[in-house]
Amino acid sequence: MNTELMASPGPIDPKVSARKPATARADGKRALLGLTKPQLREALIEAGIPEKQAKMRAQQVWHWIYQRGATEVSGFANISKETRAFLDEHFVVGRPEVVTAQVSIDGTRKWLLRFDDGEEAECVFIPDAYRGTLCVSAQVGCTLNCRFCFTGTMKLVRNLTPAEIVGQVMLARDALGEWPSASGPALPALPDSPEEDGDDDDEDRPYIPGAHNPGSNYTTAGRMLTNIVMMGMGEPLYNFENVRDALGIVMDGEGLGLSKRRITLSTSGVVPMMGRAGDEIGVNLAVSLHAVTKEIRDEIVPINKKYGLESLLEACAAYPGASNARRITFEYVMLKDKNDLDEHAHELVRLIRKYKLPAKVNLIPFNPWPGSAYETSTDERVNRFSDIIFQAGISAPIRRPRGRDIMAACGQLKSASEKITRAELDRRAAEKEAEWVD
Repeated sequence: MNTELMASPGPIDPKVSARKPATARADGKRALLGLTKPQLREALIEAGIPEKQAKMRAQQVWHWIYQRGATEVSGFANISKETRAFLDEHFVVGRPEVVTAQVSIDGTRKWLLRFDDGEEAECVFIPDAYRGTLCVSAQVGCTLNCRFCFTGTMKLVRNLTPAEIVGQVMLARDALGEWPSASGPALPALPDSPEEDGDDDDEDRPYIPGAHNPGSNYTTAGRMLTNIVMMGMGEPLYNFENVRDALGIVMDGEGLGLSKRRITLSTSGVVPMMGRAGDEIGVNLAVSLHAVTKEIRDEIVPINKKYGLESLLEACAAYPGASNARRITFEYVMLKDKNDLDEHAHELVRLIRKYKLPAKVNLIPFNPWPGSAYETSTDERVNRFSDIIFQAGISAPIRRPRGRDIMAACGQLKSASEKITRAELDRRAAEKEAEWVD
């Protein structure tokens, strides 16, 4: 095992840092959203709150933001008017602006969000019969250039801040009406169930057509939003610190209270950061695999040229906390005549067994987008591929496409409509690859 690669303790690949940082607000106010508890206390002290009061005030602010869903400082009802006025001079809560909100015929919701500096990103809520999953973005644009992914055609603009990542969760709960009333009790934290693998697929439960209802709360804890997947725009492990800090807030038991077992982080294979993700975040891991040979993966997931299959699978085998109860999910988009042959399914089984991986495979029918060079595998081919893996004793559910009619399905997220020629797609891909491939 190449332990040198996996032991990297700090930032990696400085050449792929985001093009620009998030800019400060024009009014000079600071967002409260996204600050850790210690950061929140220090921010209050810096603004002029007496140090002896700061801990209490930080607890009050935290409560109103994360348990009550307050969107304005004026909504902090148990803080005096004078203190609220003082806080309002220095802070905002920090919600993103909703540019557009779309609802698919299958109930999937997609929001285009605009941040304080005018940059935009998308997030998607996927309701199902037994869970509701929010797909959260980590970057404006994307560092990588996976050739089947619409987001990968975008230039990387910048990393999202913790406030902007947490803001997507807050916005979804706003839209779903999940905050308790000011006089009612806070919603309880969802249970830390060992049966939950954090993924947005339920292979052990039947899909009930029409059972999901975006207008009702269908979970025992009274929540529609039960799971989070870091599978939106961008590569989360190239924005590690901000993703880590944001998920820490999401999982805080005194705040949003979402169990780490209900959160999945997806990576295309940033090997040096995978161990840190397991140690410092501890959520479920999903890997965008999509191919089982060097030749094919180099083409469709070009980061494979930097971190190859062997080092990636070694990192998966060493991922902290991986077990049969917390399996690693391999995402596998099905591309017609490219990666969907019987021999590819048999090789995938061989690799999982070779590295003794506690794994499941999510088979994803390719979701088309303008200008793509690939086609979707036939239903018969996808079913055959799934059968081969299931017969080897490995779970291989087929993910139902959701939100295709509003371009909200896997691989379709893109913050703006843009016509791009094939030559421009190739140029952008080559430009990105030159930055992170040795």
